[in-house]
Amino acid sequence: MYIKGVEGTPTTLTLNSLTMGTRARIGLQLSDDSILSVYHHWDGYPSWLGRALESHYNTKEKVAELIDGGDMSCAWTDDSFRNSDGKIEKKSEYGPQYYSERGEDCPPRLDPTLASYANKERGEEYHYVYRKVAGEYTWVCIDMNSFEDKDPETVSIPSGYLQC
Repeated sequence: MYIKGVEGTPTTLTLNSLTMGTRARIGLQLSDDSILSVYHHWDGYPSWLGRALESHYNTKEKVAELIDGGDMSCAWTDDSFRNSDGKIEKKSEYGPQYYSERGEDCPPRLDPTLASYANKERGEEYHYVYRKVAGEYTWVCIDMNSFEDKDPETVSIPSGYLQC
């Protein structure tokens, strides 16, 4: 986990800054069963990100476009990153907030299998995979149980359209 990279004794500030976002990965299972995915920082829990994915990224084409942008802070927002004056400007429409918007190069990651994608040691709390289930594409959410001594498990995404 991220704490291994911190030298000395972690402080409360250090621990909080390492765990403040509900980290997640968003993936698309490809025809060879490999998974192309990106990191997602804020609000990765199923009641927000899961619903946002089901509401706004509900076709293979939309998911592929989302992932093509690379790692992101948030998948569905109208906020831009802070400008040089420290202000957050509003975008003209909702969509992802990619790290590339602030000059970072964070391309998608390719994992050869679902098992390698859902690696608990990477530190994300939830993994989402858009994959075929019973012949139709659907979102699957895996709770990585990052803070528990339990194996990852599939959990349901609450129903209901997420408007904002």
